[in-house]
Amino acid sequence: MRRLAALAVLAASACSTGGKGSVGPPTSTSTAGRQAVVAASASTTIDPTAKPAPPASAAAAARDIARTELAVRDPSVTGAALALAAHQQQVAYRAWAVRPAWDNEVLTRVPLSLRGAATANMTAARRLRQLVRTPRSVMPAWRIVAPKPADELRRDYEEGERAFGIPWQYLAAVNLTETKMGRLRGTSNAGAQGPMQFLPSTWARYGRGDVQSDHDSILAAARYLAANGGKRGNMSGALHHYNPTATYVDAVKLYAEQMIADERAYRGYYNWQVYYLTTLGDAWLRVGYSATTSRPVTPADLR
Repeated sequence: MRRLAALAVLAASACSTGGKGSVGPPTSTSTAGRQAVVAASASTTIDPTAKPAPPASAAAAARDIARTELAVRDPSVTGAALALAAHQQQVAYRAWAVRPAWDNEVLTRVPLSLRGAATANMTAARRLRQLVRTPRSVMPAWRIVAPKPADELRRDYEEGERAFGIPWQYLAAVNLTETKMGRLRGTSNAGAQGPMQFLPSTWARYGRGDVQSDHDSILAAARYLAANGGKRGNMSGALHHYNPTATYVDAVKLYAEQMIADERAYRGYYNWQVYYLTTLGDAWLRVGYSATTSRPVTPADLR
């Protein structure tokens, strides 16, 4: 199986580097989470359709990471406020991931309770970026659609866990890494399709129903991972069957481990967006983007 998003969907994951239980929940309250959202958007109306500005310094990155990590973990932060906080979280990690010189200062400034997650976010982003050989000079022939509601997707992941023994967090992590929870619709260069990116030959063996269905595709992924070692606890081996690159395996495990450590991390991941790395910079492919053929990238694509 091949990831459609290997060259485009490069979002850092807020993940635990030490595995299950190594990073406890941040010492935050609902008030702190709400204040984090207000602070993160103090100069603008909360608008999830506006592209957040990336941090321009290590200090700004640490500030954005701290307040957005608190916000996505606060159940009282919902709707547009949650979408904006999660998007800012994603953008901050993307900016940091390509600036190793920021490492020490960011980690010094981020609260201790968030430091493990912050390290893992950056680590996963750098792992995924290694899969991108070169930025692209043309925009992709893809469609970007609204994802299935978060609660419904989670029920699909949990059904996969019950049926095949694959923890729901791993199914969510694969879905996130492949197509940003089903937002990205298109066929990879290798011919992979659907929200979990199945080759036709693999779908013929493990799929049931419609490869474009979130539910059917998620259950097929659970069936595939279970058959390739996941049910016996060898998730690294199962993920390597899914995509035979160590960097992919590392990133997916980091996503999953963070959700295992604190399931509220899923709220942030669900709201992460599709970004496409171009020769001019990061292009955010918003819901509604649709192209049947490639075309040259322009500065307008980066707005």
